[in-house]
Amino acid sequence: MDASSQIERNRKVRTVLAIILLANWAVAVAKIVFGWMSNSAAVTADGVHSFIDGGSNVLGLVAMSVASRPADDDHPYGHGKFEALASLGIGMMIGIAMLELGRMALDSLLHDRHPVVTPMMAVVMVGTLLVNLAVTTIERRQGEKLQSPLLLADARHTLSDVGVTLAVLGSMGLVWLGFPKADGIVTLGVLVVVARVAWGIVKQAVGILSDTARLDPQKVMNLTLQVPGVRSCRDVRSRGMEGTVYVDLKIEVDPQLTTAQAHELADAVEARLQAEFPEVVDVVVHVEPALLPSSRAQLSTR
Repeated sequence: MDASSQIERNRKVRTVLAIILLANWAVAVAKIVFGWMSNSAAVTADGVHSFIDGGSNVLGLVAMSVASRPADDDHPYGHGKFEALASLGIGMMIGIAMLELGRMALDSLLHDRHPVVTPMMAVVMVGTLLVNLAVTTIERRQGEKLQSPLLLADARHTLSDVGVTLAVLGSMGLVWLGFPKADGIVTLGVLVVVARVAWGIVKQAVGILSDTARLDPQKVMNLTLQVPGVRSCRDVRSRGMEGTVYVDLKIEVDPQLTTAQAHELADAVEARLQAEFPEVVDVVVHVEPALLPSSRAQLSTR
């Protein structure tokens, strides 16, 4: 991906985040207001969850403004990892939401709180459910299209809102049927859903930030060995994020090759790998002379 394409891609990611931010905060306000009016811990907790979704979008917008900057002397590989840092921040914000959800659930279970379920509350919750479904679908599709870990992470986060809202609707039905404790019990169930989402997001972000291998080394070696003139390939390493992968490896070639010929061979390896893996933006090929049979025999006798 060239610099202009990267800039355009980041602009589109920011646009999606801005739209999702408005939707999340509109949903959050509706849930919190009606949760407070009805004395429902589950609905209020769901609203807090949606509000933190919006906070995550703000964090993402700030991160993308940094991630979109081109490479410079201090960041020769670009600023893409700031996007992964934002994803990690989303996971941390979900953790904060979990603490609040736990507090509200215990408060509902240990104290005599009786939520008031009204038809208007049900309408609001169904409406926010439809908004969350639309947001999740749009964000996931755009995340896949733009290969953005930030959008994909936020889409998974928003998807948790769908499950949460469904659970809250269920608790409202139980409260209406005469089981007020269902409000606190469902809120505890929300914690489990949120915890799973947080773990997935944090795991992905940590993988990027800790330079987890992005490509199968054996597959890279096999492709490299298909290039005429390459006698062996080893020490394959890859890192980066979806859409921006860096690879370095070592190859052995005929020791009689000139420097220019060895360079052409390295270029051929780079072209072969980038043709197979479009997400690869840079390949560093370290060329070494292959040992002659006589040299190998001498080494084996030592």
